[in-house]
Amino acid sequence: MRSLTQRLAAVALFSATAGLAFAQDNSALIDMLARKGIITDQEAEDLRADLSKENTAATVSTAKGNFLDKVTLTGRIQTQYVGLSTDIDGTVNDPASTNHWFIRRARIGVKANFMQGFSGYINWDVGGSFFDAAQITWKYSDTFSVDGGLRKAPIGLEEFITSSGSLKAIERSGVTRYFVESNNGRRLGAGKYRLGLWAVGGNPKQGFTYQLAVTNPEMTSTGSEAVNTGNASNNGQAFWAHAAYRGVFTDGAYMVGASAGYLPRQGGRTPALAGSTKADLSVMNLMTEVTMAKNFTVAAEYYWGKVENGAGNGQTVDPWGFYIMPSYKLSPAWELVARYGYVDSDGRGINLSDSVRSAPSGGTMNKLTEMYFGGTWYLRGNDVKLSAGYVWGQTEETVAGAPAQATSNGVRSQFQINF
Repeated sequence: MRSLTQRLAAVALFSATAGLAFAQDNSALIDMLARKGIITDQEAEDLRADLSKENTAATVSTAKGNFLDKVTLTGRIQTQYVGLSTDIDGTVNDPASTNHWFIRRARIGVKANFMQGFSGYINWDVGGSFFDAAQITWKYSDTFSVDGGLRKAPIGLEEFITSSGSLKAIERSGVTRYFVESNNGRRLGAGKYRLGLWAVGGNPKQGFTYQLAVTNPEMTSTGSEAVNTGNASNNGQAFWAHAAYRGVFTDGAYMVGASAGYLPRQGGRTPALAGSTKADLSVMNLMTEVTMAKNFTVAAEYYWGKVENGAGNGQTVDPWGFYIMPSYKLSPAWELVARYGYVDSDGRGINLSDSVRSAPSGGTMNKLTEMYFGGTWYLRGNDVKLSAGYVWGQTEETVAGAPAQATSNGVRSQFQINF
């Protein structure tokens, strides 16, 4: 009897470990498909959620109706430590350094799939006390679907295509942040979360994908903004377009793409001036990502914007910027990454705190140079990982063109659990 019990226990143990190994193999395969550009980061996260549901004993049950097919729970926790200081040339009164632990993201999401292609997705940002997504989707076919509700504007590689759980340099580049985050008199506010309607099409397996969107012109970041019916300064529609082509070659893959957005009455020097009918905002983005020899990847983006009244009434500006980011996989568990970025605000102004997240302010200047060097330890693929790196940023030249300089540098680290 004891021998039989031992054999049964061994079989049970083998079954459990085999199931775990199978799940880990699937996770590694999904990571590889995402790196090669065959699937997007968001599609990879959806696949992981589905596999997790299929390979885990159910602890929550739902009343499955005539149309409800499946309910999926997702989540993300990111804890950061940041140590950054800023030195402003010509002064001894430098701003206080940042030396702090904090929760960067804590999100919980629920996706409900219904029969005949309908689904709904809600993702709640606990730290920001607002939705990261709140959308309804109708999937007509594998090559076309329609989204309605709150989601990110379709612009940029780092901002739109890459999930915050898959960023290699922990934070998005200063270039991306300057163009897409909220208009504070310097940043442009041409991205982030919008309310509207999206048409999503194309076939990633055949290479070409696209997204077209019509949204409110203003960014939506609070509950009161989400329920607002608009006013004279923002009643109207913004228009967005994004397209990308993915291909493969011997031992590698590539992606090239472009995005554009037109936001009426969202230009201006500050949001207070955005009600002017002449203060429109236009933005354009070019992107690429190439993987070679299966472990070396180079990503790059270029942004350009036209901001009417961007430096004051009657002063239109054309800021631009770019970054390039190579990364190298030493093994499935270890990856090195570097990034160089540059922004020219064309006289509108840029601050270190606008573009280098958590950096102490260095005053408003005209140009930014940013660098990052770091690495990631993938403990359980992209689902459990530890990242750390050195951050350096420098602004120079006053908006009037006079010599000036401020420098921020230090370290940033992040631990992530993603499910």
